[in-house]
Amino acid sequence: EVRLVESGGGLVQPGGSLRLSCAASGFPFSSYAMSWVRQAPGKGLEWVSTINSGPGRTIYADSVKGRFTISRDNAKNTLYLQMNSLKPEDTAVYYCANRYYIDDRTIRPDDYWGQGTQVTVSS
Repeated sequence: EVRLVESGGGLVQPGGSLRLSCAASGFPFSSYAMSWVRQAPGKGLEWVSTINSGPGRTIYADSVKGRFTISRDNAKNTLYLQMNSLKPEDTAVYYCANRYYIDDRTIRPDDYWGQGTQVTVSS
């Protein structure tokens, strides 16, 4: 079975940084595009970023572009999200997915994202 385990979240002050990890198993990780999505309190799912399975091309939501960096280590079956210059608006549960999302509307209701990791940005 596909297993995705997110970690690295926590409480951070505005302007701070966090590095999220997604440990993947149960599928050929290196052959799959991977995405990060998030869900803020009282909000729907929001697409954050995607990295493809080949040359590692990346795309980002406008809200995080220039602050977040998605990357992957195929030898470790691990996806990362480096988050810098964090804002209170980034507060959310962050999930990874073995999907190639390009916007919020491509997030499918039957997709699997694991349990997520909580990121709270507050002073």
